[in-house]
Amino acid sequence: MKVIKLVSITLSFLTLLQSFGLHFDDIAQLDEFVEHAKFHSEQYGDNVFVFIAKHYGELKAEHEKEHQEEKEEHEELPFKHHCHIATVTVYDVCIYSIDITTLEFLEFSSDNFYYQDLFSSLYSKGILQPPRFS
Repeated sequence: MKVIKLVSITLSFLTLLQSFGLHFDDIAQLDEFVEHAKFHSEQYGDNVFVFIAKHYGELKAEHEKEHQEEKEEHEELPFKHHCHIATVTVYDVCIYSIDITTLEFLEFSSDNFYYQDLFSSLYSKGILQPPRFS
């Protein structure tokens, strides 16, 4: 049961990350992000906010136009996904098992019940009689 909970939590976390646009390759590319940020800090004197604006924000088009020689390095930065795909994934884990046993049919069976009319005594005493006109 703990394994099922662990798988459910892992898949939920993965779905949450993907809904934010984060992928596992983005985590692997974080070292290129830090390395390129250090390069910008040393070369151009950019702080982190200017670096993010130049690569992900409002200064992106201008920076790409001025620095074509850094195009390969810019493509290796994380969070540069250009595809938008909406998918719905359903995971169905069946943990119940049904044991089907064979049925035995009896050829001869005797009735083991006795029917007794419960209202006969009330009817005979006149309690359950319809109203009469006098």
